[in-house]
Amino acid sequence: MVNILVVEDDSKQRENIVKMIQGVDGDLNVYEAESKEQAIKTLQETYINFFYIDISLKNSSGLELAFEIRKMGKYKFNWIVFITTHIQYMLQAFKEIHCYDYIIKPYDKDEVIKMTKELIEGSHIHREQEKKDKHVIFDLKNGINIKLNVDEIIFIEINLRIMTVHTQNGNYEVKKLSLNKALKIINCDNIVQSHKSFVINTNHIKKIESISSKLWKINFSNCKEKAFLSYKFKDVIMERFK
Repeated sequence: MVNILVVEDDSKQRENIVKMIQGVDGDLNVYEAESKEQAIKTLQETYINFFYIDISLKNSSGLELAFEIRKMGKYKFNWIVFITTHIQYMLQAFKEIHCYDYIIKPYDKDEVIKMTKELIEGSHIHREQEKKDKHVIFDLKNGINIKLNVDEIIFIEINLRIMTVHTQNGNYEVKKLSLNKALKIINCDNIVQSHKSFVINTNHIKKIESISSKLWKINFSNCKEKAFLSYKFKDVIMERFK
């Protein structure tokens, strides 16, 4: 799922461009904001893949918003497309903010659709490459550090305060680490908590079996060990599994 934020203070123009973007692909989440403050609140609550930002906003400018976005580590390289009637601002935008492109008002529907398709395609390629290249380093109980490809992690469990990382290439006992800290270190959308004692990689789920009304067993591809799913995390895991 791709999340797009449209920041435009003119409600009619915002409505028009949102309709154009939504017509490109039904598998898009399009968020709206009319000001810098609304935009910041949205991108803090929801991860945004790319932005359409009007240069002129209420009480601020799109350039000011873009500078704020670039200060956030997770948005340092996300694509920004400016909406403008002022071509003179674009040199600054390209040099200082590294925006992807710009659209001139009034909107050209074909241009918006074409650019959105390019951005969606590029974001998918970027995420796949990022997933392949993403690694994490764990400090093992024997004092050795191990570097793992995140996609190789099948699940992580804590039993009697001992954390074990189950991977495609073997299991590793990690030194003094909580599940919450492990999730922050890994920082991957596919690695999520399923139980107070388990974190799983949803890409490796093969089957989920009911044990009781509040507990399920998770089976993984090419792995004999099982993880558990509790009622608290059921909806999130089931949605990912589908």
